[in-house]
Amino acid sequence: MNTNPAESQREPQETTQAARELIELLEVLWERGRDMVSSTPVSASQLRVLYSLDREEGINLRALGELLGSAPPSVSRMCDRLEALGFVQRLPSPVSRRQLELHLTVRGKTYLRDLRVQREEALLAVISAMSPTSRKALLRGLTGFQEALGEGPSSNGSHGGAPLKDVRSA
Repeated sequence: MNTNPAESQREPQETTQAARELIELLEVLWERGRDMVSSTPVSASQLRVLYSLDREEGINLRALGELLGSAPPSVSRMCDRLEALGFVQRLPSPVSRRQLELHLTVRGKTYLRDLRVQREEALLAVISAMSPTSRKALLRGLTGFQEALGEGPSSNGSHGGAPLKDVRSA
C-alpha cells in the first residue's frame, strides 16, 4: 500500500498527463483515418452528427440538438452541409406533417463504415505491436476508466462478453 502522501497525490496527476498525451496521439491517428477514407471534408462536429444519426436513426432536429447539446440553428446548418455532401437526408415524419426525420444516406453509412474500418486497422497495428502484458494492462486500465465513468461492466450489471462496450461518439 502506498503510504507516501506526496506520491499518492502525484500519481493521479501523472496518470492524467499520460491520458492527455494518449488522447492527443489518438486524435492524430483518428484524423489520419478520416483522411484515408474520403477527400470530403467533414468536421468533428459534423462527424458527431453522423455518429448520432447512426445510433438514433430517424431523430428530428430538436432531439438531435438536445443530444449534441447544441442550439437548433447550428444543428440545422450542420445538417444542411451534410445533406449537401449526400451523407444525410431529411424525410417527412410519419407521425407529424410538421416534423422532419434525419436519416443517413447510403453514402453516409458507407463513409462511417469505411472510417471505422480505417481507424480500427490503425489501432490494431499499434496494439499488435504492444507486448501481451501491455495489452492486458491497457484493457484493464480502459475497463477501469469506463467503470469510473459509470459506463463499464461493473456499473451496468453485465458481467459477460467484452468488457468494453462499443463507444461510437467522441
